[in-house]
Amino acid sequence: MPKRTAKHRFSFLISPLSYLTDLSILLLVYRLMFHGNVDWLMMFLLVAGWSIISVAVKYYEIPRTLTLNELLAKYFNQIFIFNLYFLALLAVFHIFYDNKDLLLYLGLFDLLVLLKNIFLFIAIKKYRERGYNLRNYVIFGYNEELAQFKQLLDRRKDFGYRFLGFFSDDNFGKYPEVIGTFDDGLKYVRDNARDVNVIFSSLRYKDAQLNQLIDLSEDCFKQLKFLPDNKELFKNKLNLEFFEYYPVLHVAKSPLDKPLNAFIKRVFDIVFSSCVILCVLSWLTPILAIAIKLESKGPVFFKQLRNGEFYKPFYLYKFRSMRPNNLADIKQVSKDDNRITGLGKFLRKSSIDELPQFFNVLKGDMSIVGPRPHMIKENERFQQRVGKFLPRHQVKPGITGLAQVKGYRGEVKTDEDIINRVKYDIHYIKNWSFLLDIKIIFQTVYNMIRGDKKAY
Repeated sequence: MPKRTAKHRFSFLISPLSYLTDLSILLLVYRLMFHGNVDWLMMFLLVAGWSIISVAVKYYEIPRTLTLNELLAKYFNQIFIFNLYFLALLAVFHIFYDNKDLLLYLGLFDLLVLLKNIFLFIAIKKYRERGYNLRNYVIFGYNEELAQFKQLLDRRKDFGYRFLGFFSDDNFGKYPEVIGTFDDGLKYVRDNARDVNVIFSSLRYKDAQLNQLIDLSEDCFKQLKFLPDNKELFKNKLNLEFFEYYPVLHVAKSPLDKPLNAFIKRVFDIVFSSCVILCVLSWLTPILAIAIKLESKGPVFFKQLRNGEFYKPFYLYKFRSMRPNNLADIKQVSKDDNRITGLGKFLRKSSIDELPQFFNVLKGDMSIVGPRPHMIKENERFQQRVGKFLPRHQVKPGITGLAQVKGYRGEVKTDEDIINRVKYDIHYIKNWSFLLDIKIIFQTVYNMIRGDKKAY
């Protein structure tokens, strides 16, 4: 059987190196800020605060599968809390600073830490792609799912895993990658304990065999990771809790079910929508009102019942872009729809017709970002055509959303359109972060400037 040499022995240095670099940046900016005058108590409190916050937000926990978005989310959590802590220290110590200088030094510190994070992230990925900092692994079991998992790790060289072999009673001798039976695998790991770092295993084994793997991982100090057969269940984030000594897995809530996250999103919605209403709609609405009235008879605003959070109906507002008609509540708008006015074509193409929905946001019926609300008749139809349609109503609907920036906005022509829209909506709900909202907003603005083919 193959015997490989591990190349991962410096992995334990990554987090300490990142931590020491951050502290060096912190102390450097502190000395610049106070022109070399050192207050040892202040320095101690800064270092202690940074360290405690980093532990609380798990800032230096750096899994091999970490994405850039996850890294940036960790960074913003750490920086936001630490900046508040630093400002509180200045107040406690009665240190008064010019606002411009304070923003300059805080901005310098935040920027340097961000650049360090991005540099370290890219450097580690490139280092692993070149064949260093690898973790050798074996897989107990063999089936199509496990083979695909192995192919994933082969493809994602930046994860830094190197395959040693499969061990399977049923498939030994049938496939070249299966290098032994279950018992052979146990012996292989014990004999090559120095070179095997991670054990992956199917959950299809009997309890006795699973216990053997657990004992093996504990005796040889190896990571043991189980690969579930029911991928649908494990697509959800699961939390483990104990009822005394009974372990219970439960499906984790959406991040927006946490009061702090919901509060952050709501505050952002109020601030953002208020700015748009005061700075844009305050002068644009009278101009558009005159133009809409001059072109066709009817109200300035179009309102329509839509399903919102938890399926609660609400009136959604738009600038009217169509002539008054009896089909508005049952027929979706299509390209070259003869109901659309001349001005309406411009309003819809530029998405300006959507701006009154910022009043919906301020009122609390909608959010800036979220799944787009459909007409009630459409919702009833889509619910019959798409599985798992209702979960998209767990959060407030949005003016824009992940599905829209991914190209699934406007008219639903095929089942694929609505299936993919719902897929992205569910992904957004399960993986919400404030950073994701900001990213979607910037992508929406970019699409508006560039022009969206589906905006009609």
